[in-house]
Amino acid sequence: MADGTTRTQKALKASPDRFLNRELSWLEFNRRVLEETANKAHPLLERLRFLSISASNLDEFEMVRYAGLREQVRAGIVKPSQDGLKPSEQVEQIEKASLRLIADQQEQWRILKEEMAAENIHVLSAAALTKKERTDLETYFRNNIFPVLTPLAVDPAHPFPFIPNLGFSIAVDLASRSGGEGHVGIVPLPAFVRRFIRLPKTTKGHMRFIALEDVIGLFLEELFPGFVEKDRCLFRVVRDSDIDIEEEAEDLIREFEVMLKQRRRGRIVRLRMQSSAPDKLREFITHEIGAEQADTVLYDGILGMAQLSELIVDDRLDLQFPPYEPRYPERIREMGGDCFAAIRAKDILVHHPFESFDVVVQFIRQAAADPQVVAIKQTLYRTTSNSPVVAALIEAAESGKNVTALVEIKARFDEEANLRLARDLERAGVQVVYGFIEYKTHAKVSLVVRREGTELRSYTHFGTGNYHPINARIYTDLSLFTADAALGRDANRLFNFVTAYREPPDVGPVLEKISMSPLTLRSNLIKMIEAEAAASRKGQPCGIWAKMNSLVDGEVIDKLYEASQAGVPITLVVRGICCLRPGVPGLSETIAVKSIVGRFLEHSRIVCFANGETLPSPNAKVFISSADWMPRNLTRRVEALVPIENPTVHRQVLNQIMVANLNDETQSWIMEADGDYRRVKPENRETAFEAHQYFMDNPSLSGRGSALEVSLPPRLSHKGGKSA
Repeated sequence: MADGTTRTQKALKASPDRFLNRELSWLEFNRRVLEETANKAHPLLERLRFLSISASNLDEFEMVRYAGLREQVRAGIVKPSQDGLKPSEQVEQIEKASLRLIADQQEQWRILKEEMAAENIHVLSAAALTKKERTDLETYFRNNIFPVLTPLAVDPAHPFPFIPNLGFSIAVDLASRSGGEGHVGIVPLPAFVRRFIRLPKTTKGHMRFIALEDVIGLFLEELFPGFVEKDRCLFRVVRDSDIDIEEEAEDLIREFEVMLKQRRRGRIVRLRMQSSAPDKLREFITHEIGAEQADTVLYDGILGMAQLSELIVDDRLDLQFPPYEPRYPERIREMGGDCFAAIRAKDILVHHPFESFDVVVQFIRQAAADPQVVAIKQTLYRTTSNSPVVAALIEAAESGKNVTALVEIKARFDEEANLRLARDLERAGVQVVYGFIEYKTHAKVSLVVRREGTELRSYTHFGTGNYHPINARIYTDLSLFTADAALGRDANRLFNFVTAYREPPDVGPVLEKISMSPLTLRSNLIKMIEAEAAASRKGQPCGIWAKMNSLVDGEVIDKLYEASQAGVPITLVVRGICCLRPGVPGLSETIAVKSIVGRFLEHSRIVCFANGETLPSPNAKVFISSADWMPRNLTRRVEALVPIENPTVHRQVLNQIMVANLNDETQSWIMEADGDYRRVKPENRETAFEAHQYFMDNPSLSGRGSALEVSLPPRLSHKGGKSA
């Protein structure tokens, strides 16, 4: 029996079955997002927001990941992924899982719609309108909708129109009133008109909405005079939106502008229709639009659930999370708002969104205005069109400072915005660098060089998230500010690595403290995992804690398996995709994986190694990073893994942030070996520990200034081990 078990374990260790499929794992994550729609601990409209997010997530997944697999199938590619599934097999399983997810989304919408109605928030059909509401809508239609509509005939003289990605359209089977030949009419829904139109108040406290497509349906005769409607259906198109860049493109910027235009005309991957669509109209649309049979998905309910977020209105704040205002680090206030003085005194770690992104903005603005600052170097991956960081960089350049902006124009779905801000920066005199063609620059680094006396001092910001003020109110991320000279030199080497080469060299800069992809990050991670395994074999204390968004890389996963087989207790907090199977006897029995899905989107990356003592301890090796453990992050991106060495910041990351994540009971899911997740169910919801609430209530250690550091609550003690 033992021999049989050993043979099975050995076979599993060499089998692709030791990995879970990336795409199916992502769908499982999006199901956890959807599950929050049914979580009665959340306010009603926040549950609606989770439904909207799950729908938006699925749109992006189909535009990129599913579309890519479909293209592989069309190209005849049969090479399996690391889990052993061929592209065709993945497509088949994705389609089944997606259909189940879509059906569950529709069911949740039906439930929420009833609960919203009980709160006097109504989404009406055209038949439910009062006479006065219909009259009001007619005026609204003529003034606000009719001018932007373009009804289109489809007949031998008028080919089927192009429907853009995520575009909605109404198809109408029309008969002539005069007895002439009928035709099909197409009415594309305008992109800049709200999907849900709010009707004038009729009763105090009541809110009534109607969908744009239903409003248009009421007045089709004004769009197609002389014709009568026989049948009608709503349909939506999802197109392939990934971008392939020619490796040897002569002009990267020009290439991207061309590709962005092509994206709008990408191949159809989904043709979504209401199940009530008549067969004749459905077949006509499918044929004319050039869709394949496999592309068509019928919905028993509403299309375009991502736009349900429009129903979350400010009138009903009682049905949303209580507002939260991020704290500003007290230590910077005590320095009169002088970021440089505060950073010189001691490293600061700002924990977003619980602490304000304004610290990051103030750091750059102060650098721009300070006459002693001689140079600023900044990476920009995702930001906003009116970014205060970009405005500060422009101000600094216009005042004569040496400013370099490393703009990543390959940030998916933000390419166009990044092209515009790059041109704005260049016009102001900023030295704009676009990075490598084949490698995204994903590291979040800001370097300020300041003249102090006869010397130059570097102030560096390393982040786990983007320089994006909106995301910083939703995403949990970390911002390290330091005047450590070695970290400053490493940051400068990272910038020079990207700006000085057309493509990454085989031998990069010698780094003093940080690790960098694509050069040393993977190898250094593996060395530290192996060191914990070696310690376990010697009977010494050991352990690994890590937090990330996704765990996919097969080589790193195998090293974690080896460490587990050596007896290393490993606890992973992985929000999204996880291709590792935890808790498998003989393979990963000392590995536990949990996922946290709650009010804020977990986004920070942290990794902790015991380093000879039981976690948590002052001797542990602690790092923050911009990189998930995925092949693209470790081999095809410029990323940074930054050590946390200041004792206060070290305690903040390890004993406060990581321990709180490990101990969360209210928003946590435990991963099983088969890839399924079970929600943690606390014995007492009222006293259960919730990480996000803890961070909202308790200031971070490094930002407290002269305030006394208090011990963490007893429930935040953690003794390590294999379980979260």
